[in-house]
Amino acid sequence: MDILYPVCCGVDVHKSFLIATIITTKDGSLLPQYTQKRFSTFNSSLKKFAAWLIEHDCFHACMESTGKYWTPVFNILEQQAIHTIIANPKWVRSVQGNKDDKKDSKWIAELFRLGMVPASFIPDKDIRILREYTRYTSKLIAARSSEKNRLQNAFTVCNVALDSVVSDMFGKSATAITDYLVSEDTFSPEHCVSLLQGSLKKKADLVLDSILGYDIEDVQKIRITLIRKHIDFINTLIDTLESNIDSMVVQYEEHIRHLCTVPGIKRTSAIKIISEIGVDMSQFASSRRLCSWAGLSPRRDESAGKKHSVHISRAGVYLKPALVQVALAAVKDKDNPYYAKKYERISKRRGKKRAIIAIAGMILTAVYAILSTGQVWHPTDLDRVKFLEQHQLEKQTQQAIRFLESQGFSVG
Repeated sequence: MDILYPVCCGVDVHKSFLIATIITTKDGSLLPQYTQKRFSTFNSSLKKFAAWLIEHDCFHACMESTGKYWTPVFNILEQQAIHTIIANPKWVRSVQGNKDDKKDSKWIAELFRLGMVPASFIPDKDIRILREYTRYTSKLIAARSSEKNRLQNAFTVCNVALDSVVSDMFGKSATAITDYLVSEDTFSPEHCVSLLQGSLKKKADLVLDSILGYDIEDVQKIRITLIRKHIDFINTLIDTLESNIDSMVVQYEEHIRHLCTVPGIKRTSAIKIISEIGVDMSQFASSRRLCSWAGLSPRRDESAGKKHSVHISRAGVYLKPALVQVALAAVKDKDNPYYAKKYERISKRRGKKRAIIAIAGMILTAVYAILSTGQVWHPTDLDRVKFLEQHQLEKQTQQAIRFLESQGFSVG
């Protein structure tokens, strides 16, 4: 095998220390030379590590993606313009039973110098920071949903069945009623009815039936109040994060506008997609590679002529759910039925779940094309879809006519 990096470094990173092995292959020599050293993961020691690499004319390094421990090392090496590859653990896994930290570092360096380690996608620092904000926002939204469920369950165990009447337990009318039940010791049906707004006034009797006989003790009121305060606090954090995100994506406004032309993609979704994949599509060899990286492509697992699992991978734990949500919105878009028609055809053959994943992959392919070319969304086969719709309509009409004629009717 050809040597891709004559001088390179393999790094085995841990929480408090790292082991680095520099491999140097001189011209005309088949035997490499090894230099190994241990460093702490404190900033002062990491700067010494970068200086040690530069001292040995080593400007290429590879390390395993171990939790978040690789990030401080990557930040320091990035500042020194040292080309650093972050490898998926499955590509650099050593033989079990004969390994230690020093051998792991040497093994990573051996694979890296021969070009046998595929590089993981690491976006620019601005995108990485934006990604941290959007992911934290997603976590807070999930936490808010959990708190809302907890609050709804708290009223259920107190014999308040209001959620069976109203469509949103956190709407204006429902919130006003639940606040009244928690804050007052007595219950006035007339005052409760006066809190209803809009179309819910027509259901006044049903609302009272769902509340009468409730039993909320003082300790339960305290718990409900704490849950409400926590929801309000989370809402404040989400608003602050979204405000900061808006100021961070000013430089990507043009890309966001282009992505919003895709059916199902709104501003929030566009920002989420950019925070995960960036705007430089040269990082990915093709749209297929991007879909595979996002976990939207079937696995290829075949041995001895037998195909094993072809399920999608578990990659893209943040991007994939966002694209699935976009796909669910796109197939319901009546103004742009492009993806809706494709969803109908695929779901008939493969089922609804596989069809949604397929639509999510199509949308990500469109995103790749938009960010690569700078053009707005315009599918090339839109005319073909319209032709197929017309052809399908004519086919259904002919089938209906034949059925009527078979039943003895005359169709003019």
